[in-house]
Amino acid sequence: MIPAMNPMTAAAQAFPVFPGAGAETAASSTVGSGASPTPFSDLLTDAVGQVNQLENQAHAAVTGLMTGSGVDVHQAMIATQKASMAFELALAVRNKAVQAYQSVIGMQF
Repeated sequence: MIPAMNPMTAAAQAFPVFPGAGAETAASSTVGSGASPTPFSDLLTDAVGQVNQLENQAHAAVTGLMTGSGVDVHQAMIATQKASMAFELALAVRNKAVQAYQSVIGMQF
């Protein structure tokens, strides 16, 4: 029997772990630990770099499939879907950041 799969767990496992994100960072960036937290701009730069790396891997897989250099169809499809999902996630984060910025600008003091 196939166990039920949680879509959020599957999506989280499909994306690479961004350095500095998650519970490890929250615990290590406390005031008492002495370690300096990672700047948000560095996190965004790393995330965009990882999305770009996935795009390059997908491009290489599709090129390998088209030239017949030993890339299977399913490997190319998985690479393109990973790149697509990573881009959609980055776009959603960007849209939320823009929305938050517009909300702050619209506040009256």
